[in-house]
Amino acid sequence: MEHTDLFKLDGHWIGIAVSPKGVSQVILPARSKREAQRRLAKLRTTVSASLSDARAKRLLATARREIAEYFAGRRKTFTIRMDLAAGSPFQRRVWRVASRIPYGRVRTYQWVARRVGGKQYARAVGTALGANCVPLVIPCHRVIAHDGSLGGFTGGLPLKRRLLALEGVKLAS
Repeated sequence: MEHTDLFKLDGHWIGIAVSPKGVSQVILPARSKREAQRRLAKLRTTVSASLSDARAKRLLATARREIAEYFAGRRKTFTIRMDLAAGSPFQRRVWRVASRIPYGRVRTYQWVARRVGGKQYARAVGTALGANCVPLVIPCHRVIAHDGSLGGFTGGLPLKRRLLALEGVKLAS
C-alpha cells in the first residue's frame, strides 16, 4: 500500500511519499496538480503494507509541515526520517554527505566527491545528486560547480537559485 500526499504551496504543487522507514519521495514544486501526480506516480515504489494509515498520516503531516516551514524561511533543518532504499550504496553515500551541508552554505561537486572516494568522482556525484529522491530534505541544491556556477538541479536552475536565495546564499553574477 502506498501513502502519498499532494499539497499546494506558493502556487505550486508538492508531492510526498512515505514508507515504513520514512519519507521516500519528495516531488519539487510542479505548476499543476496533474503534473505533481504524474511525477509522483513515475517515481513511486511499492511500499510495504506494514505502514499503518495512522502512522502514514503522521509522517505525511510532519513532512508537509516541515517543507512548508522551510519555504516560509522558518526551518533550517529537517527532522523527518528518510527512506533512501531507492538509492545505490554510492548514491546513499553521496546523499549522506550532501545532507551535512549546512543551511545557507554551498559546497562543490568536488568537495562532495573527495568525501566519497576522490575528486575524480565529481561527475558521478552530480549524477547521484540528480537521482536524489528527497530533495530539500537532502539539500542537493547546496552543491555547485567548482567555478561558482550553479551546475545542475533536477528542479531546474530557477528553483535552485530561489532555494539558495531563501537560505541567504549570495551567488557570483
